[in-house]
Formats: sequence, structure tokens, C-alpha cells
Amino acid sequence: MKRQYLVLTIGVISVSFAAIFVRLAEAPPLVIATYRLCLASLIIIPVAWVYSSSELRHLSRRTTMMALLSGAFLALHFGLWIASLSYTSVATSAMLVTTSPIFVAIASYLLFQEKLSKQTIVGIVISLIGSVLIGFGNWRLGTNPLFGGILAFLGALAVAGYLLIGRKLRRSIGFLSYASLVYSSAAMLLLLSTLAFGYRLVGYSPTTYAMLALLAVVPQLIGHSAFNWSLRFVPATLITIAILGEPVGATILAFLILKEIPTLSEIGGGILILVGICVAFRKSELLQR
Repeated sequence: MKRQYLVLTIGVISVSFAAIFVRLAEAPPLVIATYRLCLASLIIIPVAWVYSSSELRHLSRRTTMMALLSGAFLALHFGLWIASLSYTSVATSAMLVTTSPIFVAIASYLLFQEKLSKQTIVGIVISLIGSVLIGFGNWRLGTNPLFGGILAFLGALAVAGYLLIGRKLRRSIGFLSYASLVYSSAAMLLLLSTLAFGYRLVGYSPTTYAMLALLAVVPQLIGHSAFNWSLRFVPATLITIAILGEPVGATILAFLILKEIPTLSEIGGGILILVGICVAFRKSELLQR
């Protein structure tokens, strides 16, 4: 198995836990997102300074500003997506937030001239049909499913911007330099937003703090870092296709942990997503490396 393929697989499995940890954390969405990025930043910044301090000191102003913009998109993504989980089901939220391959594919062609093979396009279509099936049976679940769906969809647009900028920057700068700038800038924006809206950062249950720590380590430091590492070697479109596996993982974990029983449409949708991912990656640039 190719190294890039293994890293992406680990990334998808790791981010699949995010929706579960969020649901088990009894805190406002913005607080959850803030802790996730702040804790991850506190871990990665010292590591980056030890191993990549020279590169960080010599980054151009344009590169630094682009990385900070990527962080802003990441902060927006988490703020919108985590909020969506308060209004709709895990399956529906995960389905809508992973529609990003459409936007990334179009933008990658326009900005980077990265053409998609017919096989990749077919894989995207199959996977997206599967995502729709997963969300179809759950779109009425939640306190306000329409609003939750809109938030998740906007979160997909934000993550597309984050990945596209990462694809460009990771061609020229190291993983630790990029990730430390992105995570820390996203953390700062989320922290300022949390304070501005008057949310408290303390006084939550031990279980909630445990979930917040797990969010920082598993979906963020392992999951998103796997994607950011891969951006140097893999087109952003293929990474977003791999991320389409998240609703499958989230649905399985929701059944095992939250006792949310999957419907027939979710099972069928999950199978289609996996088929679509296999079609898109078969003989792709990733597997040929």
C-alpha cells in the first residue's frame, strides 16, 4: 500500500470521530471549535518551532498571509459545521459538509489547470449520490434541519477554500510550517469570536473537556494533519473525494456510540460512497507514486 494512500485512510478514519466527540461535548458550538483548534495549536506550535523555525522565519509575507487566510477558512468551516450538528443529524450534516469535491474540482481546474479524468468524475458522481442517500433519510431529524443543512453546506464551501490554498502552499513550504500557521490563526479567530459573543470557556463537565481534548488530537492533529501532509503529493480534488468517506465512518460510529440506527438509505449510500472512492482512486496519480 502506498504511503500517501495509508495516510489518507488514517485521516478519514480520524475525522469520522469528530461528529461523535462534538455530540458528546456539552458546550456551545463555538466553544467546541475554539478548544479544538487552540489545543491543537498549543501542541503543534512548539514542534514546528523546534523542527521548522528556520523556514518559518524566512517565509515571504505573501506566503504567510495566504496561510493565515487558509486558517480563516478553517475557522469558518468548523464554526459553521459544528453549529450544524445542533440542528440536524450527524449523517445529514456529514453528507452536506462533504459536498466540497464539487467546488474543489471546479476551482482546481480554473486556478491550477488540474484536469480530472473521466474515471475521477464518475467516482465523484457515485460518491455524491451515496452522500445524498445517507442524508435523505435524516433530513427531517433535528430541531431545525433546514437551517442545520445550510450551515453544513456553507461549511463545505469554507473547507474547499482551506484545501485549495493548502494545495498551492504545500508545494513550496513544509508541513509543520503550514499547519502551525493555519491552526494557530484559526484558533485565534475562533477564540476572539467566542469572547466577542460572550461564551464562557470554563465550567464544563469533565466529560466535555475529555471530548474537547480528543477533538484536538484525533480529528485535528491526526485527521486534518494527514490531509495537509498529503496536499503536497495529491491533488486537492482527490483528497476531498477521500474525505467523502467521513459520512460512512460517522454513521457507523453514530450507531455504535450514539445508538443512531442507520436506515437502508444510509447503508446503500455508504456502499455507493466507498465504490465511488475506489473508482476515483483506481490508477490515479496517488496510487502510481
